Amino acid sequence: MNIQWYPGHMTKTRRMIVDQIKNVDAVCEIIDARIPVSSRNPDVDELTAGKPRLVVLNRVDQADPEATRLWAAHFRKLGYAVLESDAKDGIGTGKFAGAIRELLAEKLRAYAEKGQVGRVVRVMILGIPNVGKSTFINKVAGRKTAKTEDRPGVTRSKQWVPIDRGLELLDTPGILWPKFEDQSVGLNLAYTGAVKDDILDIETLGCHLMTYLSSHYPDALKQGYKLSALPEREDEENEVAYGYRLLEAAGRKRGFLISGGEVDTERMAKILLDEFRGAKLGRFTLELPQ
Repeated sequence: MNIQWYPGHMTKTRRMIVDQIKNVDAVCEIIDARIPVSSRNPDVDELTAGKPRLVVLNRVDQADPEATRLWAAHFRKLGYAVLESDAKDGIGTGKFAGAIRELLAEKLRAYAEKGQVGRVVRVMILGIPNVGKSTFINKVAGRKTAKTEDRPGVTRSKQWVPIDRGLELLDTPGILWPKFEDQSVGLNLAYTGAVKDDILDIETLGCHLMTYLSSHYPDALKQGYKLSALPEREDEENEVAYGYRLLEAAGRKRGFLISGGEVDTERMAKILLDEFRGAKLGRFTLELPQ
């Protein structure tokens, strides 16, 4: 499975970040709490060097709570401010303005000493496609200002969003990177819907996800698909082959049968991805700090 995803508008976004970074006081990077490594564009550090950073761990409602605690500590250790959020339900978004002002407290004091009280603070919002960036901005603003949709690549141009008299956000289109050197990054982005489903083989994707969940969250898998036990993985059996057997076992329990009594594994793979993305099987984190 070779996942590549770099539409032309992402090149444009990269240029826009370089052009606009001098106009902002801080950078807010929104990442998916389930995949904190894979949902961070490695170019962002270079593009925004020197700017104070707030990392928003979004979708914490779908992530493993213990793993989220470890990630929050990890990013604070790197010197970033951290905010945990479930943008869809507005959890954590009310703390955003305070977190930014705390992050920029020194700069704001310096402004005040120069008599620039009330100077507008400008923050660039960055994140990969479909990470919940537009939803987060709308919740922070308390109104619908950014277009949202549950698919990647919806925001296509920059827009300034006033939050209050002293705070403005610069919304930017989601940006990925030209090539995934580590294939697991591409898989993680695909599981969470950050890349379009139609550029991938859903069944193969489902096999990989099934195998991961069987290793790290076996009880959730057994409970979710009413399996008394998971099939034993055979020696020499690769990830996809074992995942396919898991899809068959789950699909049979769900009654997804086609002619000849075979399991419709493609349908089962689609259901698995839907249930994973909707946290219907449980709260999972696919990466941990080193």
